Amino acid sequence: MITADTVERMTAAERVQAMELLWDSLATTRDAAASPAWHGRILAGRLAKVESGDADFLTLDELKQRLGRA
Repeated sequence: MITADTVERMTAAERVQAMELLWDSLATTRDAAASPAWHGRILAGRLAKVESGDADFLTLDELKQRLGRA
């Protein structure tokens, strides 16, 4: 069993590698990582805005400025 203490002793590179392995494992098992129904509703709403031409898009610089990271 992996514990939080075990993870804390890992290097940053080891943690990234562990995350990649976990993600790959989840990605091949669709049922194990099913999204909640509200995710689908949010995505459908966003797609509808894009398709109707009502969506607003930001450049990366605009996003950074909005987040105060410019």
